[in-house]
Amino acid sequence: MGPEPQTLPPSPNWYCTRCSDAVPGGLFGFAARTSVFLVRVGPGAGATAGTPPFRVIGELVGHTERVSGFTFSHHPGQYNLCATSSDDGTVKIWDVETKTVVTEHALHQHTIAALHWSPRVKDLIVSGDEKGVVFCYWINRNDSQRLFVEPRTIFCLTCSPHHEDLVAIGYKDGIVVIIDISKKGEVIHRLRGHDDEIHSIVWCPLPGEDCLSVNQEENSEPEIPNEKVTPPTTEAKGCYLATGSKDQTVRIWSCARGRGVMTLKIPFLKRRGGGVDPTVKERLWLTLYWPKNQPTQLVSSCFGGELLLWDLTQSWRRKYTLFSASEGQNHSRIVFNLCPLQTEDEKQLLLSTSMDRDVKCWDMTTLECCWTLPSLGGFAYSLAFSPEDTGYLAVGVGDGMIRVWNTASQKNNYDVKNFWQGVKSKVTALCWHPKKEHCLAFGTDDGKVGLYDTYSNKPPQISSTYHKKTVYTLAWGPPVPPMSLEGEGDRPSFTLYSCGGEGIVLQHHPWRFSGEAFDINKLIRDTNAVKYKLPVHTDISWKADGKFMALGNEDGSIEIFQVPNLKLMCTIQQHHKLLNTMSWHHEHGSQPELSYLLASGSNNAVIYVHNLKTVLESSSESPVTITEPFRTLSGHTAKITCLAWSPHHDGILVSASYDGTAQVWDTLREQPLHNFRGHRGRLLCVVWSPLEPECIYSGADDFCVYRWLPSAQDHSRPPQGKKGIELEKKRLSQPKPKPKKKKKPTSQVPVKQESFEGNEEENTKENAVPVENGVSDPECEEEAQELEMPCELTPVEPVVYTQISSSCEKSKAIINNNKITVLKKEPPKEKPEALMKKRKARSMLPLSTSLDHRSKEELHHDCLVLATAKHATELNKDLSADLEDRFHLGLFTDRDTLYRMIETEGKGHLENGHPELFHQLMLWKGDLQGVLQTAAERGELTDNLVAMAPVAGYHVWLWAVEAFAKQLCFQDQYVKAASHLLSIHKVYEAVELLKSHHFYREAIAVAKARLRPEDPVLKDLYLSWGAILERDGHYAVAAKCYLGATSPFDAAKVLAKKGDAASLRTAAELAAITGENELSVLLALRCAQELLLTKNWVGAQEALQLHGSLQGQRLVFCLLELLCRHLEEKQLPEARYTPSHHTWAMDSEGPFVQRVTSVWKRVFGLDSPLQCRAALQKLQDIKYPSATNNTPSHQLLLHICHDLTLAVLSQQVASWDEAVQALLRAVVRSYDSGSFTVMQGVCSAFLPDGCDHLRDKLGDHESLAAPAFRSLEAFFMYGRLYEIWWSVSGPCSKPSVWVRAAHGNTVPTARSQQENGASTEETGSEAACLPEPGSPPGLSIGLSRESEHVLSACQKLLSETHASLQNAQRTVAQVQESLAEMIQQHRKSLLSKPMASALRNNEPDQETEAPPSEAQSQCNSKEEEENEPVSLPELTRRLTEANQRMAKFPESIKTWPFPDVLECCLVLLHIGAQCPGCITEELQQQARELLRKYGNTKAHKRQRRTFCT
Repeated sequence: MGPEPQTLPPSPNWYCTRCSDAVPGGLFGFAARTSVFLVRVGPGAGATAGTPPFRVIGELVGHTERVSGFTFSHHPGQYNLCATSSDDGTVKIWDVETKTVVTEHALHQHTIAALHWSPRVKDLIVSGDEKGVVFCYWINRNDSQRLFVEPRTIFCLTCSPHHEDLVAIGYKDGIVVIIDISKKGEVIHRLRGHDDEIHSIVWCPLPGEDCLSVNQEENSEPEIPNEKVTPPTTEAKGCYLATGSKDQTVRIWSCARGRGVMTLKIPFLKRRGGGVDPTVKERLWLTLYWPKNQPTQLVSSCFGGELLLWDLTQSWRRKYTLFSASEGQNHSRIVFNLCPLQTEDEKQLLLSTSMDRDVKCWDMTTLECCWTLPSLGGFAYSLAFSPEDTGYLAVGVGDGMIRVWNTASQKNNYDVKNFWQGVKSKVTALCWHPKKEHCLAFGTDDGKVGLYDTYSNKPPQISSTYHKKTVYTLAWGPPVPPMSLEGEGDRPSFTLYSCGGEGIVLQHHPWRFSGEAFDINKLIRDTNAVKYKLPVHTDISWKADGKFMALGNEDGSIEIFQVPNLKLMCTIQQHHKLLNTMSWHHEHGSQPELSYLLASGSNNAVIYVHNLKTVLESSSESPVTITEPFRTLSGHTAKITCLAWSPHHDGILVSASYDGTAQVWDTLREQPLHNFRGHRGRLLCVVWSPLEPECIYSGADDFCVYRWLPSAQDHSRPPQGKKGIELEKKRLSQPKPKPKKKKKPTSQVPVKQESFEGNEEENTKENAVPVENGVSDPECEEEAQELEMPCELTPVEPVVYTQISSSCEKSKAIINNNKITVLKKEPPKEKPEALMKKRKARSMLPLSTSLDHRSKEELHHDCLVLATAKHATELNKDLSADLEDRFHLGLFTDRDTLYRMIETEGKGHLENGHPELFHQLMLWKGDLQGVLQTAAERGELTDNLVAMAPVAGYHVWLWAVEAFAKQLCFQDQYVKAASHLLSIHKVYEAVELLKSHHFYREAIAVAKARLRPEDPVLKDLYLSWGAILERDGHYAVAAKCYLGATSPFDAAKVLAKKGDAASLRTAAELAAITGENELSVLLALRCAQELLLTKNWVGAQEALQLHGSLQGQRLVFCLLELLCRHLEEKQLPEARYTPSHHTWAMDSEGPFVQRVTSVWKRVFGLDSPLQCRAALQKLQDIKYPSATNNTPSHQLLLHICHDLTLAVLSQQVASWDEAVQALLRAVVRSYDSGSFTVMQGVCSAFLPDGCDHLRDKLGDHESLAAPAFRSLEAFFMYGRLYEIWWSVSGPCSKPSVWVRAAHGNTVPTARSQQENGASTEETGSEAACLPEPGSPPGLSIGLSRESEHVLSACQKLLSETHASLQNAQRTVAQVQESLAEMIQQHRKSLLSKPMASALRNNEPDQETEAPPSEAQSQCNSKEEEENEPVSLPELTRRLTEANQRMAKFPESIKTWPFPDVLECCLVLLHIGAQCPGCITEELQQQARELLRKYGNTKAHKRQRRTFCT
């Protein structure tokens, strides 16, 4: 195995109290993502002479989620052992020499927050989780102990270096406890003083309390009371403890006293070189280190990344020393961990990890920074060496920063400079300018293209034209039209080409980046007369001589174009999947013809090399199609992501692949040479060093960049078979995508490591810090999944943000789409002086100002040129050229020169992205109209420009306002656009604009304020908005709109649309107010009916009171309430509820009808026949349909009470005919619905003593109501008949009005089977289930005289006329049912003739079956006859006969229903069977005769055989 490659590692994990550690001898380790990286420090590192003595020597790989804790064993002889904790729930113990796991445990059930290897016990590791559980684990005996000290979130813990059983634990709420693990976690001290999370706990390196001259009296801080749980033990005496908290204080605690003895307030240090942003104070992580050899000193972190060395000897002075007075040596962000290290040469060092992604090493003797190890916070997407600044390697990283690594540095192997201003997204593409030094182009994940000057600190130039998706590739090439057609002074030698994920290649002018970029597809179409759709481009590559351009496409094809007009020379149809990368061979080799080699890689894992020399040198008019490669390089097992030719060799190529390896090829011999397998992820980029022939740099999605030597590799080709499986396992040990766990939004520090959205300001708002993607957060890496086109070329890593709130300034935030939106933040109480100074305004003439700050010789020459120009009679060519070059002299010469100076300055402002300054210069020039025109074309009009437009004239102002309104519309600022249209009195246009974009509220406000009230536009707005609101379910606001449009009918309708009682009542009131009386009546009645469902009688009456025409309905509801009370008193199931009754409904004295009329008179004022007649006429106009078994109970009761109300009103006006008919309709409704109990309740309320009083009132038996009366009397007898039967059929018949004495053991009959006796078939089926008359009736039951009187009167029920009519009706129903079944069968036969034929074929088989026995055939002969199919003529004959029989009956009989005669016969016969002698033989004989004559149904025939044989 070759030497370890030089590594640019991932960033150390954030927000962990101990994720780095070091041991004597120079070994340092830090947790990064799911691994631990090991660094050898000191003489043993083997670093090059003159460079910092450190080297990354390896990685501990095994965890599957973020490593949250790392600690070495600090016991001599086992420095090679270390322990790690992870969010995967495990604690692993490692041997760093073999980089393998020695042992592990998964005792914790929750996320592990803290870990420490005891400095006193060799095999003890203590860990704590976020739920407050502490585990002590002894490695040698594989034993553990669980301690639950406090139900709080643990943040940190540290074992005592002086006593093996003491452990200090810091919690999230600021509590610090010291426990004794030998006593099952007994709390020795509970230290209170901090009021926020504890970030760090360190013990004084010396035992005892003599090292510090701190007395309680000397302490300037007030005494901090702490709960001392147990008396101070000898072990706890004589020991100091220091804690750092987010409350910005460091506290020194005395274990002997159990209280704080010193408090250090962290100072806020002003940064050098500019103002200080107070928001930096919001971010603080206070970590501590207590030097072993200096117990009177303490090291702490600070707000902005500084390190402080505190002097503890004089506590009242609070004296501290700042590490490293040199500029730029300190960290720029907060520090998370500090760990000491003693090298082999006895140097005392301190290592720090920070949010700025640097690991720094400090010399504790000089407090100066010795060296810095940079790290990466995201995927290494792109690598690019500068062709001019030799050795400078640019790295595009997913953490929103560009690293420029000086690989040629002789003093520092990691000479890296970071660039982050203006990036704010993942850097996915890089490309250096081929001729201009320090000019670096970059592309980002959000489609941005920019230019950086790496020699300056200026922010980058950003192209005004964005790609819609990720920028895949950048390339510098010669300009093509239209840029190549510009003048010599305006045409650059190279332009920048960018290819984005949407498949477009843009050409950017490097001098005018703020101008529009051009899509080269237009030129390709025009030059090659292309009529078809151009392919989606995925890559671009220019030949080194700049004469040919290659475009890779989504379909795998490659197109070669010739400059300057991009004529298509050839198309390579070799790849058949998305093309990821292309590379032209260099031109400076020993074989110039190799410069025509083009290597390409796609998603199919095969690399093709094409020799295009013959094609490109030919003069063919039509493009050539190439289908055969020059060389084929096979071996990779996944997509190819990057290709790079060796600049030192001919035909040597290196490739990067998703299979996790980089491969060096000899393309001419198609031979694999070397394979690098050092990465743990998918390779994304690779580049060959221009300085060292045997050096390659590669980057991957494992957050690493490796520098490796091909000749040092053990493998020659990519892994296959078992090796490939092993490498796949290695890659899969990286963090995998998983569902996000629910996290408490109020959490101050994340359990999973996350990063903060880089929007805080370091100095000014323009100097924003870089966007920090979740580089150390394994949870955020969704790139582990296969990425589909167009993202396959550039894996995209999601950004995860976390909220880090200040301890002194609490701010509310909303986490939305993984971003933080600060809602409210209190300003700092005291602003630093630097903030009070006003920012210097940007210069309007920066170029002229800079020219006046040149050398003395140049300034003197300016004076001479100016003097010559001012006093010369004519300007010669030399003088004109001097004046043109020295445009800044326009301030002192004529106006034309001044105009040229203004134009030059304006161009500079536009290129630098300051159009507002350009506009001001044009205003100075007096060209206001031109400024407006230019701004309108570029979409850069502002309020100030529009406000100045009237200076140029009225028409210019109108045009400017309209143009600004259009611009605002493009920016989705429609309300503001409408306001500007109003300023030029375009009211209708403004209203229409607001309406078309659904700003109805604003549109109505404008129209109402500016238009006439009768303008139809206003009504249209109301109606349109109302329709939308109605569609969306906002009925109340929609009703307001309809009222505004003077459409109260629609307003009431939409209010009632919801259908609840409150809405209906409001709608009824609204309709009544607006004069819509009919609608008001309808809605009020609907409201009352809705309230009826909940038995809200009071509310129903109040709703009916809304309209006077509902007086009749009020009477109906009144009677309904009284009837329900009546049924409730009888405890009928239909009345079991808990309603809200009126007080008048609670009176139950007197007959029911009398109570009803009394309430009507007393409450409703119905005391005269005239009023009764009026109410009767209104109610008679309302007709309800007849009832069925499916009629809801509340609706049935309402309809019944409507008929009963008509009956009572008819009685009040002495119209007894109508009263009888109405009462009969109520009884028939209950009979038809099958509700026998309601029918009996109605009869008991209105006919308590029978129908005799009605017969007396009718008088003449030949009156029109006589048939109705007979039907009513029959139904009354029908009910009494069933009551008698149930009385004698009960299991224990008790004495009642019907039964004199009841004795046990009578045959029970289910009462529910007889309740529904409406239909004949039901009656028959019930009768079939009744007991046989021959069954023993038990003891005889005597009927009362009342029962005998009723039974004697039941002869009226045995009406042969009605029996004949009902028989005819049954016949008609049977025939109609048979016809319907016949029609249905006919349809089935037409639809399935094959099935019918199959059935016919089965008939002989059925005939061959064994015939039934003779007895069985005799029993079933009649049934078989009945089941025989009846022909259609026979059915027609039966129907005709039945209709003829029915026609003979008088209309009076057919009009009024009558109880089922056959059913009454059966009930009488059953009563006679159970109570012999109670029914006369003549009556029983009459019943049998009716059954024989008209009982034609199956059930009737079965009962007929029982009673008639």
